Amino acid sequence: MSTDPIQLLIDAGAIPSEPFDPMSRYRGVPLALFERGAGEPPLPFVRRRFIPQRRDISIAVEATVAAFDRPDLLAARALGEPLLYWRIADANAVADPFELSDRPGERVAIPGGAA
Repeated sequence: MSTDPIQLLIDAGAIPSEPFDPMSRYRGVPLALFERGAGEPPLPFVRRRFIPQRRDISIAVEATVAAFDRPDLLAARALGEPLLYWRIADANAVADPFELSDRPGERVAIPGGAA
């Protein structure tokens, strides 16, 4: 049994063991500790999330970007959930989600299937 107070709180359910929202692109990405030096507490960080290859993402439809669209509005309209904007960014191979909506009239790929 652990004597670490944080682990005890996690085990008791007072602190979630998964720090990210179920809709987050970081859900399931492991955490790690950066050891800073002697006498300094380690810093937690999120390990790298590898973006899937575009060829591995099934595309359901394409959507046309409307004037004044934002990535979250596009995701809400196309996927029914604004927090899933990152899935559209992945499907279109863009690192900056705002690239999805910066050209009204352009068509963007909307992924199908589960996240």
